[in-house]
Amino acid sequence: MPRAIFNFPSGFLWGTATAAHQVEGNNLNNDWWAWEQGEGNIRNGDKSGKACDWWAGRRWREDFDRASETFQNAHRLSVEWSRVQPEPDRWDETALDRYREMLLGLKERGMIAMLTLHHFSNPQWLMEMGGWENDEAVTLFGAFVRRAVQALAPHCNLWVTINEPNVYATGAYLGGGFPPGRNDMKAALKVLSNLVKAHALAYQVIHEIQPNAQVGVAHHWRGFIAGDWNPLTRQAVRLYDQVFNNSFAQALQTGRFDARMLREAIPQAKGTQDFIGLNYYTRETIRFDLTRSKDMYTRRFFRKDLELSEGGFLANDPEGFKQCIEWGNRFGLPIYITENGAEDSKDDFRRKYLVEHVHQMWHMVNFNFPIKGYFHWSLVDNFEWERGWTQRFGLWGLNEETQARVRRPSVDLYAEICRANALSSEMVEKWASAALNRIMPV
Repeated sequence: MPRAIFNFPSGFLWGTATAAHQVEGNNLNNDWWAWEQGEGNIRNGDKSGKACDWWAGRRWREDFDRASETFQNAHRLSVEWSRVQPEPDRWDETALDRYREMLLGLKERGMIAMLTLHHFSNPQWLMEMGGWENDEAVTLFGAFVRRAVQALAPHCNLWVTINEPNVYATGAYLGGGFPPGRNDMKAALKVLSNLVKAHALAYQVIHEIQPNAQVGVAHHWRGFIAGDWNPLTRQAVRLYDQVFNNSFAQALQTGRFDARMLREAIPQAKGTQDFIGLNYYTRETIRFDLTRSKDMYTRRFFRKDLELSEGGFLANDPEGFKQCIEWGNRFGLPIYITENGAEDSKDDFRRKYLVEHVHQMWHMVNFNFPIKGYFHWSLVDNFEWERGWTQRFGLWGLNEETQARVRRPSVDLYAEICRANALSSEMVEKWASAALNRIMPV
């Protein structure tokens, strides 16, 4: 069997990612907490509850210790808007103190912080005003960003304004199970347009306060593959690709928002990215299907030759990761992989998925793609939005009742990668031998 070491550049960031509502617990003033109380909104009736107990119990400390002790040198986390501004006319400085404490905790452990300012959750008072359909949300978000960045800039200069705006807009306004649970294409595109404007304003505010900041968006890229040669299938693929993958990102490059059914000039958005964040999980195949009007006359599925995660939520498709990075490289900016990971309570699929995706990323680095870091989703099992506690994405397992953490083998696999700043054939053979022939073909 051939042997190899796939080295990454000096200074490469290796970390994990988390989001406030998913790990903090008892976020009583946001739309997700309210949504969880409604019958049928969350799988199995699950509730976030204490989540990973990062807020009341400050268990972020032990989780940051775990990350640091396993050689991670960075962490991506988020600020919960509803904690900082629990009411329209009230700011909570103690909440900002808590986030300052978290950032100092990372700094003390020698870890670089990447801070996300909007990760799916909104203050309930904003939703009562119409949420992101209300144009005023843009200005209100800008005020929150100003308050947060003024407080936290001394401890962070890597900022993600908005996480997965395309997922948020489709999840909340196209029947995806997010609050407010709408299914209205016109509303979804209006929200996506307002999120472009909110990002542009946030970018301006951050650079005003911190001129040397690096500011970007975590774009969720999902590959869409035509499942046949039907012209209607191929037209559907182009539509999905433009609306879901391209419309937001292109607006930040050109100042024009083009979601086919809504086109708008947003000149203030042009050139408002210092890096591009890429969230990649999988690709899917699409076929036109006249019987599926509720799904835009398409059927979406995974290729039969790909291995699926335990719940069938995603396929192990590292070739799609390559396509994602090629897409991101079009924008001519430094690239961070802001999320990549797999659901797997048994921790077998995850290890294969991890080494194959890291190996694919190495190929792209080797071809001089400007990838600066990789954030695995996630550090510890957390509350997975409308899917509740049914999916286990953590390197560390979590018993949400006792708050006990469980060290999965993926912890030690990832630790070896982080420590070496490399992936080796020996690591693959030791931790994910089933992937060895795909990475090191004889």
